[in-house]
Amino acid sequence: MHRTLALIASLCALLAPPATLGADSGPPLARLLRFDAVTQTAWGERYEHGEGVTRDYDRAVQLYCAAARRGHAIAQYKLGWMYANGRGVRRDDNLAAAWFKLAAERGDPHAQRVLPHVGGQGSATPRCVGTRRQAVEPFLPGQLNLSSPHRKAVVQAVQRLAERYTLDPHLVIAVIQAESGFDPQAVSPKGAMGLMQLMPGTADRFGVRDPFDPEQNLKGGMAYLRWLLVYFNGNVVHAVAAYNAGEEAVARHGGIPPYPETQTYVQRVTAFYPNPVHPVSDGGKVARRAPLPRAGDS
Repeated sequence: MHRTLALIASLCALLAPPATLGADSGPPLARLLRFDAVTQTAWGERYEHGEGVTRDYDRAVQLYCAAARRGHAIAQYKLGWMYANGRGVRRDDNLAAAWFKLAAERGDPHAQRVLPHVGGQGSATPRCVGTRRQAVEPFLPGQLNLSSPHRKAVVQAVQRLAERYTLDPHLVIAVIQAESGFDPQAVSPKGAMGLMQLMPGTADRFGVRDPFDPEQNLKGGMAYLRWLLVYFNGNVVHAVAAYNAGEEAVARHGGIPPYPETQTYVQRVTAFYPNPVHPVSDGGKVARRAPLPRAGDS
């Protein structure tokens, strides 16, 4: 009996996948997040499948997410596949469809084939949720300084409000960074106020009584940003340009207006948020309306 058990144990050891042999936790996450998107995706695959490292689905999601936020279609597809199949994470057809949609729009053939067969609508905000149903997406090193408690509090508030406005929190943070540098008391020479630099007309339109109150300012700015994304059919560059210069100017020029300030502003935002398209779904409630006052200058 003991010999039989020993023989079975030996056979199991011989037949064990090579990935489990010598597996470890791999390089520190902070180091991996400094790699390019292709390398991050490759490491994500290793963590997803336990190839040479201890299998870690949260780490895989974090690395895929970092690469996906840089516009890497394969990473976007990988996230969609994990959520579609419940691979190490809770199955979520809406999240799967959102990521497949982004990958398909960037020309990924696998995503283009799979997307029509996914149960979700593809209108959800493409978020990165780990094994414990918590957001695990990282902000990339060098992009955002979160050393101060104030900045951390702003990011936490954005992440909390993002689902209400169906916005990617990374885009909101990119706008805040470009607009005010996280200063809730910032005032531009033209009178734009607060974290998201709301002009008085924009603040009034979206019910912001105190634009220097961080919570109110975020709600107003996020509502306006969402409106612009719907107005421009999810085109991030056009929506961001309109946040700075007004939607009339963007519509008149068919894109980024030839204003040096706006061109620089768009470059600053898209350096943080390179995705060209943001999912939108207005449910028939938002149509093209009279132009709104622009949010203001950075």
